[in-house]
Amino acid sequence: MSDDTQNGPGRTTRKVPKGILVAIGGNEDKEDDLFILRTLVSLIEKKDGENVRIELITTASEIPDKVGEMYTEAFSKIENTFLGIMNIERREEAMDPSLLERIKLADIIFFSGGDQLRITSILGGSPVLLELREKYYNEFCIVAGTSAGASAMSETMIYGGTASEALLKGIVHMTVGIGLIGRVIIDSHFIKRGRFSRLMQIISSHPGKIGLGLGEDTGVVIEKGRYIKAIGSGLVVIFDGQNLRYTNITDIPDGEAIAIENVHVHTIVKGYGYDLKERKYLRPEDMECLDLVCK
Repeated sequence: MSDDTQNGPGRTTRKVPKGILVAIGGNEDKEDDLFILRTLVSLIEKKDGENVRIELITTASEIPDKVGEMYTEAFSKIENTFLGIMNIERREEAMDPSLLERIKLADIIFFSGGDQLRITSILGGSPVLLELREKYYNEFCIVAGTSAGASAMSETMIYGGTASEALLKGIVHMTVGIGLIGRVIIDSHFIKRGRFSRLMQIISSHPGKIGLGLGEDTGVVIEKGRYIKAIGSGLVVIFDGQNLRYTNITDIPDGEAIAIENVHVHTIVKGYGYDLKERKYLRPEDMECLDLVCK
């Protein structure tokens, strides 16, 4: 299934999804106010007494049982929620018809943290992922991810490279993500792990993309594949390379430092947003004028 439709010679228009993405920078509060997890649940409207059905996919984690226990405890503190856990550790498990039915019935599909390459290698092209994509584009639902689960959401996914080595050509790598959004590249644990240079390097070689650096206990709600709104306690850093004037990245060998001129950088916090299509900063009063679910 293609998520693009042709709109005149040489032009491609991405299908507007009916679902909402929530990308979280990792280490969201699971013990006290649970603000981000409560925000997830609040985006789903149910009749009184009906449970919000959440399916947690722990594929990214090498300790899925422990991760499942943590989220079971966290969501037990939020009324009217039902949590199912999908410990999909091998590709053949992602073909199980019972899991496809659970995806169809879910209100929220949540990817845990861990290693984003496990998500793409185990789930990429699988019936579970195809069902999830079909649901996201054609039905109202929430697809959420934290840490690695957030980084895997986009078409182009970042991995590898430490903060100290970034901005050296060839250190940071990219591969294909699960393809739920095309305009951005998402990085997590952004402030605490000092990943500014890591995402800056990626934008220098892909200036048409927008980089989203998500702080811990912080995330973005992405509606209509376009409008983002910051939630949580910290910062979201936005890198826009559309007006990049110069970089030496094509002229240097691997391992050498990269020169970059004129990358635009913004920060947004709770209540602020950004229009990915227009590349426009949105203040709280701008957000209030938009017809969005996340108020």
